[in-house]
Amino acid sequence: MNSDSRSVLIKPPMEDVTAGRVFKPDRRFYYKEGFGAICVWIFLWLCTIGVLVLGAWIGASDSGVSNWVPIFWVIFYDWLPTVNFWYLVSSVFWFLPILIGIPLYIQAFEYSVISKAGTTMPEIYVKKGLVNVTKKHVPFRTITNISSRAGPIDRLFGIGTVEIQTAGYSGGAGGQAGPEEKLEGIVFYEEVRDFVLQELRRFRDPYVTGTEVVHPVDEPVPRLRDSLDDEILITLREIRNVLEKIDKKFENKR
Repeated sequence: MNSDSRSVLIKPPMEDVTAGRVFKPDRRFYYKEGFGAICVWIFLWLCTIGVLVLGAWIGASDSGVSNWVPIFWVIFYDWLPTVNFWYLVSSVFWFLPILIGIPLYIQAFEYSVISKAGTTMPEIYVKKGLVNVTKKHVPFRTITNISSRAGPIDRLFGIGTVEIQTAGYSGGAGGQAGPEEKLEGIVFYEEVRDFVLQELRRFRDPYVTGTEVVHPVDEPVPRLRDSLDDEILITLREIRNVLEKIDKKFENKR
């Protein structure tokens, strides 16, 4: 693909990606996670109110009370303010740390989709974690599936996720279902996906988009620069060819 067509497909933020530089999730990812935390906080508050009303209803039923007006008056004007007060107090100890921790946790994310040095195997690099920091390198040669995903809330904030799957995480016997790694909270997630596909097609042909990498049996092993696995595969294939020739000689002698 020439430089003109690539400049049309790839938006300006992709310049850092093509240069192998580390980039981070967009700030809108903070807002999305904060929005999700607030929704959980509201849901738990509604559950608390529901338990309060349900308890009052069960108590009234056991007492044989038929007039609910006094009961609702007591619930919403006497009990509810007290329940709300203690719920807010408890939120200081669990909800406030979550709101503070979300930006700190996401700020520690680092992504790169090509070798920074430019001399080793192209790979996807992901760093996550605030206390327990994990750094993962996913070489392009191991990728079997790459896709982009944007749910309703993601689209609301204008971000998406790139999911990378390898053979060991493709499910089945001994495998784990789901993607091995995810690049979350990216505004230009479709461009990242397209860029990785472009790089994969440079040394993998044919490549089935979004499903799997297919190499016909008769085709030579694709050459990957500075790849030890590639050299091993080629050597094994040469050994196989030599053994096949020896077998044919023995068959001719017979």
